[in-house]
Amino acid sequence: MSDTTIPVPSFDGIRAVLIDLDGTLLDTIADLAAAANAALVDLGRAARPVEVLSTYVGKGVEVLMHRALTGALDGRAESAPFEHALERFHHHYESINGRYASVYPGVIEGLQAMRARGLMLGCVTNKPQCFSDALLERAGLADFFQIVLGGDALPRKKPDPMPLQHACERLGVTPREALMIGDSVNDALAARAAGMPVFIVPYGYNEGHDVRLLDADAIVESLAHVSDRLKPINLPEARKS
Repeated sequence: MSDTTIPVPSFDGIRAVLIDLDGTLLDTIADLAAAANAALVDLGRAARPVEVLSTYVGKGVEVLMHRALTGALDGRAESAPFEHALERFHHHYESINGRYASVYPGVIEGLQAMRARGLMLGCVTNKPQCFSDALLERAGLADFFQIVLGGDALPRKKPDPMPLQHACERLGVTPREALMIGDSVNDALAARAAGMPVFIVPYGYNEGHDVRLLDADAIVESLAHVSDRLKPINLPEARKS
């Protein structure tokens, strides 16, 4: 899929870029599926195919496990098995996190180019904070970001705009001065609600739906295609939070 699928104007005045983690920076489905299936097996349930679990990713670990238990995108498991499954997921994921994950092509080049243009970078994800920090460190990406905001850091997570608004406040920019880059409807909805432009990558996890149907300003083939869309501003590098 080409990054010219949607005509893209030049975006001026962008001072910060907020980037999703799973499905945008890193291909993590093998890790997530291994932990989710290990949790299901612990509960005496059958493991689910990776390609099915990949459509369950995007709204956080809690939603992933509700879906894994029920086999439905809108499924809600009963409280007792859900709490047990969630505990077992965290237990397994703590050791699996990053084991099979890989950095998507163009990510490092894209992050380097954005930093070279003076842009501040934040990672805003629905993955729990402890797992997000550990994964970025293991992948060698942590030093690119002034802020990493996990899904349990605030009362609400994407698609609510709260995490994006909070990240902008921490970076000292307005939402209109920030660009969101993600792979799913959760990123697009959060960005629109926050009043910021949004680019979507086509290779991640969008709950099994075509990303071309999303309300986005561009579909970019990789992060390496982002910086040339943005006007250089040469800001002094922000102190890492």
